[in-house]
Amino acid sequence: MQIEVNGVELSVETFGNPADPPVLLIGITMLSWPDELCAALAGRYVIRYDLRDTGRSTYVDPDAPGYDLRDLVTDASELLTALRLGRTHVVGMGVGGFVAQLLVLDHPGQVASLTLISTRPVAPGRVDADLPDHQPDVMKQVFGRPQPDWTDRDSVVDYMTGSARLLAGTRGFDEDDVRATAGAIFDRAGRTAKAQRASHVGSIFAAVDCRPRWRKRLGKLAVPTLVVHGDEDPFFPYGNGVALANEIPGATLLTLPGVGQGVPRVTWPTVVDALLRHTS
Repeated sequence: MQIEVNGVELSVETFGNPADPPVLLIGITMLSWPDELCAALAGRYVIRYDLRDTGRSTYVDPDAPGYDLRDLVTDASELLTALRLGRTHVVGMGVGGFVAQLLVLDHPGQVASLTLISTRPVAPGRVDADLPDHQPDVMKQVFGRPQPDWTDRDSVVDYMTGSARLLAGTRGFDEDDVRATAGAIFDRAGRTAKAQRASHVGSIFAAVDCRPRWRKRLGKLAVPTLVVHGDEDPFFPYGNGVALANEIPGATLLTLPGVGQGVPRVTWPTVVDALLRHTS
């Protein structure tokens, strides 16, 4: 379904019974969260959506968006209001974790709990000196490869599969899953190269203004927080998850041994169990 918020339309999908505790999943597109993973969150009303300029949400121009990170946060806040949800359990993964952190900081009355997966306490750009940055050898491989033809499905699926393999740890890479997800994202996104790139790699986060910084505010978070991080994540290395868990009062850190970026299928039993307990 399409829901109008903050001057744009967001493409939204829900799972489960609206009478159950609501859980908002924030990634790049809604397909950051596979159907089976959403369905596994039994007894929860799960909401996933496409950020603006991705998937089937309003498309402006991901390379010159004319909006900032706070607009993405307002989108999420107004989505909760439009769905008439009370305090909601918020889960942010990767760059979606930036939106999730600011949603609870700027709109604390809407958030029942926070879960942060494979993310960090600072936005794109220069990382703080005490935090590990992207692993340079892996980033050189990821970004040093020739770009695909972003309008060709097979080219994009091959490219994204190669990137996912580089960003995975020693445990959990599933080529069939990655190819299926990349193909599904391609099929839902706009046909321009810009639209495809935004939906697959979150290129809007390289273009939007993410100021002001929020790390110093993390000590004011007053909701139960779970941090989930793979200890072989080369994109947002594990020390970022440790920092989040240390700086958010009362936060719990769930370490995924041998796992890189994200939550591959092999981790779902552990992650789903943790999410169900955290959102009970």
